[in-house]
Amino acid sequence: MRRFILAVFVSIACAGSAFADVRVVPPGNRNSDQPPIPGASKQRTRETKSSFDAKYEKIRDLLSRDKQLIAKIKKTSGQYGIDPIHMVGALVGEHTYNVDAYDTLQTYYVKAASYAGNSFRFAYDGEDIDSFVDRPQFAECAKFSDSYRLWTCRENVWDDDFRGKKVDGRKFPDNRFSAVFFQPFYAGQTFGLGQINPLTAMMLTDMVHEKSGYPKLDEKDAGNVYRAIMDPDISLAYMAAIIRRSIDDYREIANVDISDNPGLTATLFNVGDSTARARALARRNTGGGFSWPEENYYGWLVNDKLPELEKLL
Repeated sequence: MRRFILAVFVSIACAGSAFADVRVVPPGNRNSDQPPIPGASKQRTRETKSSFDAKYEKIRDLLSRDKQLIAKIKKTSGQYGIDPIHMVGALVGEHTYNVDAYDTLQTYYVKAASYAGNSFRFAYDGEDIDSFVDRPQFAECAKFSDSYRLWTCRENVWDDDFRGKKVDGRKFPDNRFSAVFFQPFYAGQTFGLGQINPLTAMMLTDMVHEKSGYPKLDEKDAGNVYRAIMDPDISLAYMAAIIRRSIDDYREIANVDISDNPGLTATLFNVGDSTARARALARRNTGGGFSWPEENYYGWLVNDKLPELEKLL
């Protein structure tokens, strides 16, 4: 109940501020120095005997020489009404700090094809996700018909009623909903060109279906979900949907326009949960004060390298 009281409060506050002028975030970084890079990212890079500079140059060079990929980015960004530099920034951030880019786009297609027809499932401790969300605790989510609000509600129920708690004599992990149920290989795993989380894909499948025409995803077909987020063409659509959602959330909830700041959209692509973050910014900016959203280490690099990245387009 408390999460819905909070949601109502925020909605009322946002509705009252909707008549205020939307503030456009200035270009560039708010921090003069790059924010700290997480130790996990440093460890992954050391394990591959690489460096952040080398990984940045690899994804930059892939984008520079692969005109087909750039054409796909431009086409997809147009479908979602965003500047293609936002998609370039997200790709650069992911492949600099989280994974190492493959040398060719074709390699991503081959990897995606390897998941077609696989019979793995989204489940925890023998319980399928569709059975789990049929529990009475999730009844309040049934009123939502769109995939974003439906799965956001389910994630909130997990955090409030199950995460780290004992329910009906069974102890549940103190971990994210996506890590427990939506990553059957190992926790924290994301895939493909856009490094999309399966739960994020489930949330945005309605938008992607509407704007790009791809079939809607079904939690009972985990293999198809992974194929979608690993196929470069479909993955780009989900990347664009994430960015579109972030821009809309900050404009509609916090009266802040981030559409001209690729470092901020890249930051939100990295950290996720743009709706909650926009609400937090709106709360901070009530009562007369005002603060701009800030980029993290990932978005800081994108803004810092922006003149070079814009040349790729």
